[in-house]
Amino acid sequence: MEFTLSEEQLMIQQAARDFAETDLLPEVIERDDAQRFPEEQVKKMGELGFMGMMVEEKYGGSGMDTLSYVLVMEELSKVDASASVIVSVNNSLVCWGLQTYGTEEQKQKHLTRLASGEIIGAFCLSEPEAGSDATSQKTTAFDKGDHYVINGTKNWITNGGTAEVYLVIAQTDIDKGHKGINAFIVEKGMDGFEIGPKENKLGIRGSDTHSLIFNDVKVPKENRIGEDGFGFKFAMKTLAGGRIGIAAQALGIAAGAYELSKKYSKERKAFGTEIMNHQAIAFKLADMHTKIQAARHLVYKAAWDKDNGNNYDLSGAMAKLYASEVAMETAVEAVQVHGGNGFVKDYHVERLMRDAKITQIYEGTSEIQKIVISRSILRD
Repeated sequence: MEFTLSEEQLMIQQAARDFAETDLLPEVIERDDAQRFPEEQVKKMGELGFMGMMVEEKYGGSGMDTLSYVLVMEELSKVDASASVIVSVNNSLVCWGLQTYGTEEQKQKHLTRLASGEIIGAFCLSEPEAGSDATSQKTTAFDKGDHYVINGTKNWITNGGTAEVYLVIAQTDIDKGHKGINAFIVEKGMDGFEIGPKENKLGIRGSDTHSLIFNDVKVPKENRIGEDGFGFKFAMKTLAGGRIGIAAQALGIAAGAYELSKKYSKERKAFGTEIMNHQAIAFKLADMHTKIQAARHLVYKAAWDKDNGNNYDLSGAMAKLYASEVAMETAVEAVQVHGGNGFVKDYHVERLMRDAKITQIYEGTSEIQKIVISRSILRD
């Protein structure tokens, strides 16, 4: 594996870094406090090509590789994980799914607008009683000839209130179990489709997370993605790539917390010297740096596997598991390095700590990643 980034990748990384510092950082604390969606920043990310990075140019995307996408996710997440998860869902879960499995008509109608950032999308799998256990879908979509009728509830849906296009996973034949699940494109404004209240969250408070309610929503037959019964496989394949995006988000949160801690340790004095000169702090920074580098290699390897056509189920699961653990651990230590200042909002690390926690939960909990990893290694 080549560890040197190309000139183009370095330019993309720098563009994301500049955007994060210039456009995301100034009001990030205020957006977090107010749970305010970064509307203007999302528009700018669309203009920069961040909303459809891996989509072919003919469909409005940037036509870049997965590693470039990971670099952008890492830089955005150092500053604002709320903004980066919007990018992650639109890229990994919505655009990738449509580009890979959608019909040409679906791509022309929806993918072009999603990839350009004109609109954003949402991926709707989780339910009140079906989070990690995705086979226990209660949302139904019954075949009525030329259309399906969807009923049920989805929750914890990122971009739930601001999306225009929703990829909805629903059960069409309960007796068939996971083979009776399908995926559908639902558009905002369809009769019977309601957006529930916004969730009041611990972290990533700038992203909008909602429940979605479907009451006899009529969806045209042409809005089904793939063959009949393909929905569960579609969801699992899509989530496998999504884990790489969330792993990159976790990596960015960890790196952001580390960089703030390193800077603070050079400025804050205690017992007559900068705290970086105290072994207790220096060793914390050494541990942070080492674990972040290890996480970065896992994340980049997963991206490399995807770009080179290798199976990335295992590498993606390992990257997400480890990077999310490093994010949580590093953010907690960053608060400790900052002492009392770490407990107040102005120094950013308390927000990074709150944001880090969700990386161990969404797009497959750490426990689910261990199931994926153990099954993969024990098959050999």
